[in-house]
Amino acid sequence: MAKVKGRLIEVPFTVIFHHHRMILSRSWTLVKHFEGAPKPSDFKLKEVGLSPIKNGEVMLEAEYFSVDPYMRPYSKHMMKEGDVMIGTQVARVLESKNSEFQVGSFVLSNAGWTTHSISNGKELTPLLANWPAHIPRSLALGTIGMPGLTSYFGLHEICCAKKDEIVLVNGAAGAVGTIVGQIAKIIGCKVVGSAGSDDKVQYLKEIGFDEVFNYKTVSSLEEALKKASPEGYDCFFENVGGEFADVALLQMRKYGRIAVCGAISLYNDTVPRKGPYVHYPLIFQELRMEGFTVQRWLNRYNEGLEKLMQWVVEGKLKYDEHITKGFDNMPSAFIGMLKGDNIGKAIITAK
Repeated sequence: MAKVKGRLIEVPFTVIFHHHRMILSRSWTLVKHFEGAPKPSDFKLKEVGLSPIKNGEVMLEAEYFSVDPYMRPYSKHMMKEGDVMIGTQVARVLESKNSEFQVGSFVLSNAGWTTHSISNGKELTPLLANWPAHIPRSLALGTIGMPGLTSYFGLHEICCAKKDEIVLVNGAAGAVGTIVGQIAKIIGCKVVGSAGSDDKVQYLKEIGFDEVFNYKTVSSLEEALKKASPEGYDCFFENVGGEFADVALLQMRKYGRIAVCGAISLYNDTVPRKGPYVHYPLIFQELRMEGFTVQRWLNRYNEGLEKLMQWVVEGKLKYDEHITKGFDNMPSAFIGMLKGDNIGKAIITAK
């Protein structure tokens, strides 16, 4: 007998429900909060049957999933053990009893790591209107999505990057870093990037970065930064934290701006690190260092998305996606992304 838990009905096999085939949803859940680096055993795959939609609701089927660094620290604060892993997906509307969402249309959903879900539509965002047929919809999770908006607003509103200034970005081959560097070039800046493999260094040079180095193989991070820009840096788009930030802060130019977007080097730490204090460089160079999350500009998302789409269509903004096939591989894709396996945006296809 099926066991009812609220709206979810656990089923061991395909069930016929009110003469309709029940939709079986598969979800990756968090078994226990991460300690150090996430492990495959921290996740569990569950299957539940979804009951028919009610008036005002839609049934969604995921097409593309995103894994992003923010999931590592946010999971601790936003989730309890047993919850479906947080995250964004591009989904197709399978069934609709909501006039705002037509069957066959595509939306952004925050349903997390789940193949099928029911929504009342309030948390859904339709894909940008007039999405060109030749542009992959997966870009709504990357270049023309949250990472693109993070880059766009972080660079314009926090770094306030201007033509002829020198911009430093670390984690430069990631989903955000690749876009930050290219937008800085569009503005007319000199761009220096740091990444963790020779393949990443080569890719960043190909998409227009002026100077790039492999932080894992340089003998001195300080010397590498000085060699790339002897005159220092006006803007630092910070994705990594830790030692890199300590060294980079000492090479900022007068009135420099630091946009603190992420700190991926610290996310798996079980004991907080102790490093140099930031006060001296901030005071003597009169720097401005500001953290941010992209939700601050929620009311301007369309402005950003339309600009990002324009640059992609014009060929000014190149994109690279690290695509993992199959929902079953989500935990390994997430673990790999945190290790830096990807160049560009990490995407998982549903099938």
